[in-house]
Amino acid sequence: MPQTDVGRSEDLLNELSAWVRVETPTTDPAAVNRLMDVAQAELARAGATLTRIPGRDGFGDNLIARTAGEGAPILVAGHLDTVWSHGTLDSMPYVVNGTKAHGPGIYDMKAGSFLAFHVLRSILRQNITTPRPIVLLLTPDEEVGSPTSRWLIEQEAAQAATVLIPEPAGAGGACVTARKGVGRFTMRVEGRGSHAGSAFEDGASAIVELSHQVIGLHRMVDVERGITLNAAPIWGGSRPNVISPEAGCEIDLRVNSAADGAAMEEKLLGLTAKTAGCRVIVEGRMNRPPYTETPAISGLYAHAQGIAQQVGLALPKQHRGGGSDGNFAAALGVPTLDGLGCPGAGAHASHEHILWGHLAQRAALMAGLLETLA
Repeated sequence: MPQTDVGRSEDLLNELSAWVRVETPTTDPAAVNRLMDVAQAELARAGATLTRIPGRDGFGDNLIARTAGEGAPILVAGHLDTVWSHGTLDSMPYVVNGTKAHGPGIYDMKAGSFLAFHVLRSILRQNITTPRPIVLLLTPDEEVGSPTSRWLIEQEAAQAATVLIPEPAGAGGACVTARKGVGRFTMRVEGRGSHAGSAFEDGASAIVELSHQVIGLHRMVDVERGITLNAAPIWGGSRPNVISPEAGCEIDLRVNSAADGAAMEEKLLGLTAKTAGCRVIVEGRMNRPPYTETPAISGLYAHAQGIAQQVGLALPKQHRGGGSDGNFAAALGVPTLDGLGCPGAGAHASHEHILWGHLAQRAALMAGLLETLA
């Protein structure tokens, strides 16, 4: 059993509820920073060595908290931003309904980031000795692909012995040992506008061309190989009597391997028009590299299973289609274990919730890992 006393789930939920009541949409750096201030003040009082990196490009700050010690550290990385805009609490308030605690961002991933913060604070307050120093990294922009924090995640992961990611646990409390790589692209179609009645043949509909392209994207899907594409949102046109001179869509790409990611990126960027008078422009790239389960990750998972048994948790594993900041660490070859947050459901949905009774056990699992990973 871990030495660290992580407290009761009821007490953890009480403090977590205050985090949930601070709305932190990715697009509002001041809002994200208000919660970053809370974490910074508490960790400073506990004795962590802190570094705060000012935000840029319209995003909030990053916060690094370190403990003393020699050797490569254990990195724990979580984000404080959510997909929910200001005012969501009015229609989707924080509320406890039996075993479920609801609220915007509570599952993805304020509960997990709070648990990481709480465990580190508890270790510092209780003077628990860990085999390796601990680095906690809290970031502001994961929900949009970590555009300003990726360099920092990779910098800290490259120096770490192990990386732990407290993203939400899956069904049955499953942790994550692999994730698909993610690519994001934008397709723009330039056509030739004209009157749909009196000059129909003079036009070249960007919408018709976009339709051909979307069908072509769907034909590239290879579920067995793990390659999926989704076009959304889609836009184009102004009026029924105007042949549209422009249209477009965003494209989500998921792959299981770096080779497939490179091949699909080349294919998408090379798309050309099928309709006379139209032009297709695709921009974008692979955003998150694939996170593949390696023997080292399998060993890390087995270690976590042993601790989970000690604290009374089942800990199945899963390969997840969605990406996280764990993709960046795993792609560097650093053993990475993800999905260590709280079980629940409804990420990015109105029924978002955690099973709050698991908070203390999940905190104990995190503490156990930090106390035993050598």
